[in-house]
Amino acid sequence: MPLTVYASKQNHYVLLDGERRWRCARKLGLNKVPVIIQPKPERVQNIMMMFAIHNARRDWDPLPTALKLQELERELQKARGKKLTEADLAAAASLSRGSVRRYRKILKIPKDIQKSLLRDLEDPTSQKALSVDQVLEATDATDLLKGAGIISEIEERPLLDSIIEKFKSGVVKSTVEPRKLGALARFVRKKSITVSRARNVVLKFSARPTMTIEDVTSQTIQSAERHRSLDRGLTAFEEKWLIEIEKNPILAVDFRDRIEEIIRRLRALL
Repeated sequence: MPLTVYASKQNHYVLLDGERRWRCARKLGLNKVPVIIQPKPERVQNIMMMFAIHNARRDWDPLPTALKLQELERELQKARGKKLTEADLAAAASLSRGSVRRYRKILKIPKDIQKSLLRDLEDPTSQKALSVDQVLEATDATDLLKGAGIISEIEERPLLDSIIEKFKSGVVKSTVEPRKLGALARFVRKKSITVSRARNVVLKFSARPTMTIEDVTSQTIQSAERHRSLDRGLTAFEEKWLIEIEKNPILAVDFRDRIEEIIRRLRALL
């Protein structure tokens, strides 16, 4: 399928449609590709047409799409002389309001990380070691940890950088794995884990390149769940079986050896 372009004043051609096909051609080392040359559209018309094509084919990468949406919003606000609502922007870009919210969220990714992601897209030899979705999951996790008081605002960016580097190195393998850090924030909010305990483990995770998110959950969430499970078991023993033995002393005689062995093992741990 040909690319769609228009001629600029500098005797260059500007791509209107077919960005992925163009990138594939570059990776394959092709010197020529078929194109359809159209008249230069108006700026707003051009962007709206891009979104109409994107909505039909869904072949744009999310970060360039978010940046184009931001540009469309600026141009329309200038033309209309007022701030656009989410519904206005969604209608203009042929997108759902949920998609508009997602793209606006992408625009909150730190600028230097955005530039790095764009460089990966522009480099035909890039293996794309990092995706926008991975960065979003990492930023969501750090935001939740900060909101729970586990890390400070100053510590948020180093933690974000650490998660991103661990994605790149393969220490963090699944895109959604940072959600386990968000779960840790919820445990702290429910007071199932102390802030100091969670903070100590998270800061170690941030500083140690090989420490995994599974290590974090093992030392916090899983530890808290084991503690809670043991507490429930001891409470059940106190409230049911200890009372039962007190009511029926013969049970203590029947289970004396076993009870004494349990007591001996417990004393060795205390």
